[in-house]
Amino acid sequence: MSKFGALIDLEIPVLIDFFSEKDQASVAMNPVLREVAAALGDQIKVIKIDIEKNQDLAEALRIKGLPTLVIYKSGEMKWRQSGAQTTNALTSVLQKFI
Repeated sequence: MSKFGALIDLEIPVLIDFFSEKDQASVAMNPVLREVAAALGDQIKVIKIDIEKNQDLAEALRIKGLPTLVIYKSGEMKWRQSGAQTTNALTSVLQKFI
């Protein structure tokens, strides 16, 4: 968990995608996340966390639906949404925190 704290304690927005390779909606988010990362570049950081390999973290954060997308900034959760999102929707949410 201390590694997680270091990941989210950045001055720029950190978009975390909690996913599973077994979940179709999670897999479908991959190109969307790439497009968001390309559009916003160094202004944000995108991290993918496989809940199968990080079950303790997923339980601690009460991750239920997949994919679950969370935005942190300076260690504080700013936004959270379960389910697939579009590139435009995610980009506009992230721009509020840049």
